[in-house]
Amino acid sequence: MTSTNPWIRVLLTLICFGTCAGCRGGDQSAAGDQTSLTLGAYTTPREVYGKSLIPMFGARWEEDTRRPVRVNESYLGSGAQARAILGGFEADVAALSLEPDIEKLRSAGLVPGNWKDGPHHGMVTRSVVVIGVRAGNPKDLHTWEDLATPGIDVLTPNVRTSGGAMWNILAIYGAVTREGGGSRADAVDLLARILRNVRIMDKGARDSILTFERGVGDAIITYENEILVGRSKGQPYEYVIPKGTILIENPVAVVETYAAAHGSLDAARAFVHFLHTPEAQREYARHGLRPVLDAIAVEVQDQFPAVEGLFTIDDLGGWGEAQRLLFEAGGVYEEALERSRTLAE
Repeated sequence: MTSTNPWIRVLLTLICFGTCAGCRGGDQSAAGDQTSLTLGAYTTPREVYGKSLIPMFGARWEEDTRRPVRVNESYLGSGAQARAILGGFEADVAALSLEPDIEKLRSAGLVPGNWKDGPHHGMVTRSVVVIGVRAGNPKDLHTWEDLATPGIDVLTPNVRTSGGAMWNILAIYGAVTREGGGSRADAVDLLARILRNVRIMDKGARDSILTFERGVGDAIITYENEILVGRSKGQPYEYVIPKGTILIENPVAVVETYAAAHGSLDAARAFVHFLHTPEAQREYARHGLRPVLDAIAVEVQDQFPAVEGLFTIDDLGGWGEAQRLLFEAGGVYEEALERSRTLAE
């Protein structure tokens, strides 16, 4: 199936909604010359993909090609999803939480080396790390330091499986070292005191917010859009943006090795292109994600609060430096986690 028109439209049958790391990748179906795509995504944006973007893209593709497409959806924590794809889960498109997870796929030869070409460098959405609190903020939590108060129950996912968890740690570290002028030791100290208050580490950001919705915890460190999606469904919680937090940037890429083998490369490329269009970017914003398209960001700016002391991963030396400093063996996170266990004794 070939099409050079980026506004291609698809009729989609939604299957494998939810976690389906065992789903088969996309392929051509003899019935009706149907193409099958598989989206391997991190947990947070499942509503915007399943309820909005996939049907929208589907309608466009079918109008242009007169052919239907079936889209299989799989949602896992970003790190777990990347490992699944590396391990043989044949996703045609990977929409993950952070750049290093896509880079693992590139290093394995599954994603092309030029995946970051283009005006948004492979990124499709943005968010910020926030503190979710109960209605009325009864514990009066406003700062990262507040989360270290003894007796405050905090939720954050597991760094080993969740990209969101890594963003959370980066936000606190950067707030101490950039906005607060503190040292590495100061950051380890604050992280240790916050981690001491963490009772549950779920596998992903979505699992974590569901735990919070069940009444567990006084506060949750999470994506801004997780809170906004929950509030749109009637959840009574609120959020605060502490002074000093990180700009989250979420990447998407075609897993060309699998998509080419499935005969779905054109559809996969078209889908990724569609995600950067104004229509798609508005849908992301409607589901609480900050757009990467500047014109849409201006259009929806009143929807999102201003952020004081916002910094980026580049301000922390880039992903290579951040991973080495924070997440490798003996790094800031490991040191803080060990210290937190001592404090809890």
